[in-house]
Amino acid sequence: MSDLLANVFGTAAAACSIVSFAPQMIKIWKERDASSVSLKTYSLTVTCFVLWVAYGVLSGAWPIIVANASALVMASGVLVMKWRFRDGDPAKG
Repeated sequence: MSDLLANVFGTAAAACSIVSFAPQMIKIWKERDASSVSLKTYSLTVTCFVLWVAYGVLSGAWPIIVANASALVMASGVLVMKWRFRDGDPAKG
């Protein structure tokens, strides 16, 4: 039973980590404005997810790898949009 409970909590944590980036990504994409996003914070967040993925690989923990790699993709997407939309919408240029 404890393995099942641990997996339920782990899955819920992974889902929350991944989904938490979606509203920010959607808002930035729609508005073509990332001025409210902290470059330092998202750089640190991406670095953290890279380290978690490395830890998962080194320890052979596939749930950690998958969850953090997914969150890494989402956080990296925000970081890329921060760079791309740093001067506003390039299409409006």
